[in-house]
Amino acid sequence: MADPYSILGVARGATEAEIKSAYRKLAKELHPDKNKDNPKASEKFSAATNAYDLLSDKDKRARFDRGEIDGDGNPTAPFGFGGAGGGGGFRGQPGGGFDQGGADFSDIFEGLFGGAGRRAGGGGFGRQAPPAKGANVAYRLAVQFTDAATLAPQRITLQDGKTIDLKLPAGVETGTQMRLSGKGQPGPGGAGDAIVTIEVKPHAYFTRDGDNVLLNLPITLDEAVKGGKVKVPTVDGAVMLGVPAGATSGKTLRLRGKGFTGRDGTRGDQLVTLQIDVPADDPALLALVEGWRDSRPVRAHLGV
Repeated sequence: MADPYSILGVARGATEAEIKSAYRKLAKELHPDKNKDNPKASEKFSAATNAYDLLSDKDKRARFDRGEIDGDGNPTAPFGFGGAGGGGGFRGQPGGGFDQGGADFSDIFEGLFGGAGRRAGGGGFGRQAPPAKGANVAYRLAVQFTDAATLAPQRITLQDGKTIDLKLPAGVETGTQMRLSGKGQPGPGGAGDAIVTIEVKPHAYFTRDGDNVLLNLPITLDEAVKGGKVKVPTVDGAVMLGVPAGATSGKTLRLRGKGFTGRDGTRGDQLVTLQIDVPADDPALLALVEGWRDSRPVRAHLGV
């Protein structure tokens, strides 16, 4: 695997926020659902996800920076070892011999990368490096818009066929990652993790603006003129909204607490923009306005 810093396009001294921002940008650009006819984009998306997984883990990042693991999280093999030779053997055999058949390279890694180590008789390393964990497994989870807004629990099926329920985090958005410890590939040092990347699906009529939800709401002419209560959909279900008498198209009303839950735990609002829908060729409406004319200069501010 290539250098994870290069994959994300960040410097080695990049902050956690810079790394997250770079990954989020790549995730949106390379997402498989946006590049169905471009298999290379899917490969790059997977590489970016693996790179972010490594660099977002402080311990793994530090080990990579020290050269202890490669970009895939696997131990790096030291150069200059592996051939037979006498004197100062690897396993501390009597007389310093090299036991080629049973050489434990984890001892070498411990000595080279894990500090000075404790010396055993004959010059060998007497302490073994901990066994490596299994590989992480990446998942993508599509979440309905309303579920993301209300943080509804989500169910995901893992590669072993087991299903688990996930609790979405506050501030969830497309690109948000969730780590499930021990749900990855098995390994001698324990199982790796499952990395779940969230994709919030678009909605038919709701849109998102930060933590707020936007909605264009059609109303009839009589509702606009007389005002009154009208039913409005929200991410929590339908509610009644009071429309003031004489309302005009473009007027925005606010439903507090009907938006997304932010990272601070508070919910945004739903902003409802009114749109007066006038029927075409309605005889009763035509008769109503026959002989009536609105003489206000409603376009004066436009200079016409």
